[in-house]
Amino acid sequence: MHWKSHQCRLLLNHLGFLLGFAVLIGGPNVAIASIHDYSKGVFAPRSNSFFFHGGSEGLYASEATNSSDRHSFIRFESVTFKRTKESAALHHDMQQKTGLVEAIIVEIQDRDKIGGAYFNSDRICCTRELHEQKSCKVGEVIIRPRSDNSEWPKRIQTFFDGTNEETSMVTQTVYINYTGMYYLYFMFCDPQLDGMTISGRTVWRNPQGYLPGKMAPLMTFFGLMSLAYLLLGLFWFLQFVRFWKDILQLHYYITAVIALCMCEMAFWYFEYANFNSTGARPIGITLWAVTFTAVKKTVSRLLLLVVSMGYGVVRPTLGGISSKVSILGVVYFFASEALELVEHLGNINDFSGKMRLFLVLPVAVLDATFIVWIFSSLSRTLEKLQVRKSMAKLELYRKFTNSLAISVLISVAWIGYELYFNATDPLSELWQRAWIIPAFWNVLSYALLGVICLLWSPSRNPTRYAYSEETGDDFDEEGVSLTATGDMVSKLERKDRKTADHVFGLGPDEEDKLA
Repeated sequence: MHWKSHQCRLLLNHLGFLLGFAVLIGGPNVAIASIHDYSKGVFAPRSNSFFFHGGSEGLYASEATNSSDRHSFIRFESVTFKRTKESAALHHDMQQKTGLVEAIIVEIQDRDKIGGAYFNSDRICCTRELHEQKSCKVGEVIIRPRSDNSEWPKRIQTFFDGTNEETSMVTQTVYINYTGMYYLYFMFCDPQLDGMTISGRTVWRNPQGYLPGKMAPLMTFFGLMSLAYLLLGLFWFLQFVRFWKDILQLHYYITAVIALCMCEMAFWYFEYANFNSTGARPIGITLWAVTFTAVKKTVSRLLLLVVSMGYGVVRPTLGGISSKVSILGVVYFFASEALELVEHLGNINDFSGKMRLFLVLPVAVLDATFIVWIFSSLSRTLEKLQVRKSMAKLELYRKFTNSLAISVLISVAWIGYELYFNATDPLSELWQRAWIIPAFWNVLSYALLGVICLLWSPSRNPTRYAYSEETGDDFDEEGVSLTATGDMVSKLERKDRKTADHVFGLGPDEEDKLA
């Protein structure tokens, strides 16, 4: 019995790591701004060109309507280029077109039309040799037009004049008539412009609003999830009111988790709706949504932990370990809150390297701690219930364990799908399906909460599952035994096990030694 329990516990601990980084963490609600701001962006060399990535988003084709609100577009606003003084000094005041910068918009399926690949050349900019052999202009990016639309990939040229150090793009809008993943690059071929910077912004819009194509379905999803949690909350509230005289303390914690989930989904829906209408993230709503997400994650993990420990079923309180549980919860909340704030309100370009590791690693370690504790406690609870032959409670926890096991299997399979999806789609060609990944984790979390609500639903006979002093439901956890009153019995009373009503303070092996 002991060996099998130990093996089961080890297996659950290993599976727990997978579940910790999958089921309980869930996918982050990573957002990409529809308004791309450039502040002294630097161009990077590539082949014989210099480029600056101006953004990439999934865009749907403009709808067939005369309304401008139904058009999908990329708009250039106040885009300014500034070259170095040394570069400007190489020219004269009366000269025109003393430097060329090109804005290139390309749909991902047309990426092979940029550069000299179809010339069997690795050059991006046209050289004199290629100009003499092929139809391209020296100093420009090589672009092979589409057969069905000669204007795409889109090229927009901006020139410097004389010795001016700055030049600006004409404010203009490029309408999108084909659904796809679009990339914007600012490029130049003249080495004399090395050191040039870019400032300004571009605005990207879909027919239904400013939400990027990857995120657009999530607004509807969060609206549906809000309704789903509302229905779950209504079911729970009716059961709560119906059997209010038989409510257990654990039921209040489940109620709190349902309420937090409802608020979280509602805040994310309103955040996405506001983002969709304005093109910018509403900091106030986003801050509330992020905070509710961090609180919900923390409370959900604590709920799984105390349920796995048998709280309210085989033990009346957490006793001496309640402080450890509280400390773990507080630390996890602050770590999760910091990570969520940077992901949703920070500069996504700066969220990399050491900064990302500094924020992600603590959350990952704390999640692993939660999972190991949850599964080791669950294994111990099952073992104790089996020894005491508490069949009703044992059946309850078996169903709970089976639900977690199924969640683990589904999570592992989904993680494999995510890895395959990301490995086979590095350029986001399947962007229309990307929203399913974060949505899946929210659905799985909802399913787990629904299982807990069904198993621990208020009923006319709560004592069947609740802790009962008469049944001798004493429970050992890390060397501490608790009773409904929390009192300790003296060592002399422990020696006479036949006359004592309950045994406290020692595990079974230590009791045998004293006896």
